[in-house]
Amino acid sequence: MRKVILLSLIGLGVFAYGAYIPVKAELAQYLIRSAWDETVSEGKEVKPWGWADMHPVMRIKSKKHKLDLIVLSGDTGNVLAFGPGLNESSFYPGFGGTAMVSAHRDTHFEFLQNVDIGEKFIVNSKAENNELIYEVTDIKIIDSDRQGVIINQNQEEIKLVTCYPFNVPIAGGPLRYIVTASLII
Repeated sequence: MRKVILLSLIGLGVFAYGAYIPVKAELAQYLIRSAWDETVSEGKEVKPWGWADMHPVMRIKSKKHKLDLIVLSGDTGNVLAFGPGLNESSFYPGFGGTAMVSAHRDTHFEFLQNVDIGEKFIVNSKAENNELIYEVTDIKIIDSDRQGVIINQNQEEIKLVTCYPFNVPIAGGPLRYIVTASLII
């Protein structure tokens, strides 16, 4: 009987640990969305919680995927644990260059595996809270050990970047899945 109870507790612990990341990601999006709303209404940077080392900078929506994500400043591991992040070396949407946004392949950017050329994303930037529409023009896989993601200074586009392949049990490796969408409106 003790073995059954012990095994049940271990199984429950393993399940809880496995569910922790997706639950944390969803809860964080709620807090981040509230900070985004306050950022837009007050016109200043608002952290989603007091100890956060990031703040909301843009919003990406897709009708096809029923998606509405708030993107955070920076793309370090600490940021990506809570949501998509805007690379600090890239541009804000609407400012003439590439906005590079990264997220994990098994949470916020899991949908990228189902994106097609011609799809549209609606983007709002905290810098300019007007809606911009981007259309997917390219989807490719690169080996990050051999090449980097190109940040253009004179081409208005968004690059959504995540690890590849999708649906493998262990993350990591050098492959990156890149969806490029160009500004159309």
